[in-house]
Amino acid sequence: MESDPALQGDGAIPEVLALAKVVTRLRAEAAELADLAATTAVVERAKGVVMAQEGVSSDAAYERLRTRAERRGRTLLEECWITLGRIGRGSAHPSVETAIDPPTGTTPDTGLSPLTAGTYLAGKTAVGASRTNVLAEIAEALVGARTPDDVAELLQRALGGLEHVDAVVIYSMAATGSLELVGYSGIDDTTAEQWSHVPPLAGFAGLAAVAHGEALWLEYPGQDASRYLLIADPAGRWPTRAWLPVPGKGPAAAVVGLFRTCRAPFDARSRTLLRRAVRLCAEPLNAGRGRRTHAVDPVDPVGEVPTAEVQRIFDALTGPAVLLTPLRAPTGAVEDFRIDAAAPESVDVAGRRGKELVGRRVLETYPTMAGTPVWSGYLATLLTGSVYESGPFRYREVLAGVPLESTYAVRASRLGGRLVVSWTCQDTREREDRRLAELQRLGNLGWANWNLMTGRITWSDQVYTTFGRAPVKGPIALEALPEHVVPDDRPGLAEAVRRLLDHGMPIDEPFRIAVANGVRHLRIVAEAQTDADGAAVEVHGFLQDLTALRDAEIALGESERAVLVQRGMLQAERALADRLRETLLPIPEQSLELADVCVNVAYVAADRGVNVGGDWYSAIELPDRSALFVVGDVAGHSLAAVGTMAQLRFTAKGMAVTGSSLPDVLQRLNALMLHTPENEYGSTATVVMAYYSPRNRRLTWGRAGHLPPLLIRGGEATFLPQPEGILLGASREPSYGQSVLDLLPEDHLLLYTDGLVEDPGEDIDAGLERFAETTLRLLREGHGETLATSLAAMRPHRRDDICVLDIHVPRRADPRPCADQ
Repeated sequence: MESDPALQGDGAIPEVLALAKVVTRLRAEAAELADLAATTAVVERAKGVVMAQEGVSSDAAYERLRTRAERRGRTLLEECWITLGRIGRGSAHPSVETAIDPPTGTTPDTGLSPLTAGTYLAGKTAVGASRTNVLAEIAEALVGARTPDDVAELLQRALGGLEHVDAVVIYSMAATGSLELVGYSGIDDTTAEQWSHVPPLAGFAGLAAVAHGEALWLEYPGQDASRYLLIADPAGRWPTRAWLPVPGKGPAAAVVGLFRTCRAPFDARSRTLLRRAVRLCAEPLNAGRGRRTHAVDPVDPVGEVPTAEVQRIFDALTGPAVLLTPLRAPTGAVEDFRIDAAAPESVDVAGRRGKELVGRRVLETYPTMAGTPVWSGYLATLLTGSVYESGPFRYREVLAGVPLESTYAVRASRLGGRLVVSWTCQDTREREDRRLAELQRLGNLGWANWNLMTGRITWSDQVYTTFGRAPVKGPIALEALPEHVVPDDRPGLAEAVRRLLDHGMPIDEPFRIAVANGVRHLRIVAEAQTDADGAAVEVHGFLQDLTALRDAEIALGESERAVLVQRGMLQAERALADRLRETLLPIPEQSLELADVCVNVAYVAADRGVNVGGDWYSAIELPDRSALFVVGDVAGHSLAAVGTMAQLRFTAKGMAVTGSSLPDVLQRLNALMLHTPENEYGSTATVVMAYYSPRNRRLTWGRAGHLPPLLIRGGEATFLPQPEGILLGASREPSYGQSVLDLLPEDHLLLYTDGLVEDPGEDIDAGLERFAETTLRLLREGHGETLATSLAAMRPHRRDDICVLDIHVPRRADPRPCADQ
C-alpha cells in the first residue's frame, strides 16, 4: 500500500496519519474489487450468451467456455471476450471465430465506453431485435456496467422497444429488512428520493417479491393498488409492472422493478424474457450493492491460541469481550486491529452485537479511536504485556446522521501476540433513574425537595401518587402541608414543620390524609440545609405511604385479641369440662372389687390443646349382685362431647339397673345419639358393654363400633371375636348382637378407648399388636395389680384421652381377691 505524499511530512499528526492510511487502503481495496467485478462480469456475460444461444444451464455454459479456451490455447478471459465480440458482429454460428483484442475501457466490438454502451444498445433494439438477440445484447452491454444505475439504464433501453419497459428501479435488501434504492432509470429524481428507503412494511410489492422469492406480476392497476403499496404514478404511465427478485447463492438480496406502458398482461414469452434478463444482471447487482462482508476466517499465527478456542471460551462469558489481532505495515508498525472473536454480550455504541463485530477493523469501525489514550494503551499492552485499564471515557459515533454517545471503561490484556479487550458501559444515569423509580414504587415512598430561597418545589412521581394528587396541580408548599392532613393530626405536623423551618431540626412525623378511597397513613422524614446564621434555606426528605403496614398492624392486633378471647373461652370451657368430668367420672386411687373380681381403672386426659374429649367408663354392681362394665368414646373434643358422654353414661346405667338386655341398651343409646341437638348424623360414639355374673363367671358383652376387648389367659393375649354392631348415631336402623365368655381364675380382660393404641399415620393393627405385647410384658414384670394405670402411663405423647378398664378374676384360695398373685 502506498501512502499519500501529502502526509509524509514530519508535521503530520499521528491520528490523522493513521486515518489517512485506512482511507488509502480502503481506496486500494475498492479499486481491486472493481477490477475483480469487471473481470467476473465478462465471464458471467459470456456464460449468459452461451446460455441464451444454446439453451444450457449456467454450469454447462461455463464448462463449454473453459473447454473451448483449452482446445484453442486461449485463456478463459480471452475466450469470453471473443464470445461477446462475436455477438457484437452478429455471427451466425459459434464456430465462426475472429480474434479480437478488446480495447481497454471499451465494450467489445463496439469501441464505445461503458457510459455510451446504453445508447448503442438502444439503437440496436429499436429496429425490432428478437428476444434472443436482446438477451445477448444485454449480456454484451453489462460488461461495461459499473453501478446499479448503469444496469437499470441498460434494462430500460434493452427492453423498452420489445416489452414497453418505461422505467426500471433496483432495490437492495438492508440488514434491517428494509429496501434501499440503489439504481433507477426512467423515474424522476424527486420520486426516487421519496422512495429511496422502504421500511419493512407489509404490502410493498417489492418486499413481497423478495419475501416469497418469486416474481410478482401486477397487471390490473385497480386491484393491485388495493393489495399492494405502489410507487406513485400520477400520470398513469405504468399500468402493468413486474417485480423480480435477483437470484443469488442464498435468499434474494435485491429486487428489480420493471414498469411498462403496455396495458396487456404479461404473456409466457414476456415473463421468460424478463426473468432471463434479470438473471443476467445478477452478478453486477449482487457484487455491486456497496456492502462489505465483515465475517473473516482469520489465520492463527504459529504458537497462538486458536481463534476457535478463544471463541468457545468467549461464548461461555457473561460480559463483553473481544479478541483483537494486530494488523501491521511492512515496517512492522501496528496500523490497525481486527476483531477475530467476540463474546455474545459484546455490544458497541451502535448496537452491533457478538458475531456482528467479528471481522471488523477497529479504526474503520471506530475511527475516532485513533490517537486516543485507549489506542495508546492497546499499543503499550501489545508491546510490554502490562494490563491496561482506562478510566471512564466518552465515545461518540454518528450513525445514519444520528449521534450516539456512551461512557466506557476498557481493560486490555495480552494473549500471545493479540489482545483480549473487555469493557463496561457506564451509562448509569438512566439505569439509576429506573432503579430509583422502582425502589420508590416498591417501598411506597418518594422524595421531595423544597428550595426556600427560590420557592422551587420538586416532587418525585411517587409523592404525587402517595398524595393522590394530579401532577398538573403541582406540589404542595411545606408550610401548607398541615392543611392537607386530617384535623386530628394537624397540630403535630404543624409543630414538626415549625421546628424544621425555624430551628433546622430534622423531623420524622406520621400523619394521615383523606383521599378518594379513604384515609392514608403517611410518614415524612426531612432535614434542612441551613445558612451561616442557621436559617433553613432548603429542605429535602422523603414521604412514605404506611397505609398497608398500618392496615396489617391493625388486622394483626385484632387477630391477636380474637385469639386471646378465643383462648380464654376455650380455657374456661376446658376447666368447666374438667370439673364436669371429675364429677361424673371419679377416678379411684386403688383397685375396686365388684362381683368377686378386681377392677383397675385408668383415665388420663390428652396433654395437647385446650379442648376436652368424650372418653368415659362405668363399673357398677347391679341389684342382682352382677356387675356392669362400660367403656365409651364420644367423637369430638368439646364441652358438648362431655355432655353427650354424661347422657350416654347415665342412660346405660339406668337401663342396666332395670335389667334390659345389651342389644336393647345399645338400641336406646343409638336413638339418644340420633336425637341430640348437634345435627342429623352429626354426633357419633363408640361403646363396649359387659354384664358379669359371679355365680358362673360368665361375661355377656356387646359393642357399638368399639375396639375389641383384650383377653390375657395362660400367658397369651387374644382379642375377642366381635359381635355385630356399628357405632352409635350412624344409622336409624342398626342391628346389635352380643357374645358370651366364661372367665377363668387369673384372667385379665381389658376394655379401652382408641387413645391407648392409635398413633397418627400408623395402621390400627400395628397399634393393637403393640398393645397386646406391652400388656403381656407388664404382667410378667409384676404389674398385674396396676395394669390399667401402667398401660396409660406408658403413652408419653397423649394426643387423645385414654381410658382403660382391667377386669381381673383372682384365684379362689387367695385371701386377698384383688391382690396380684
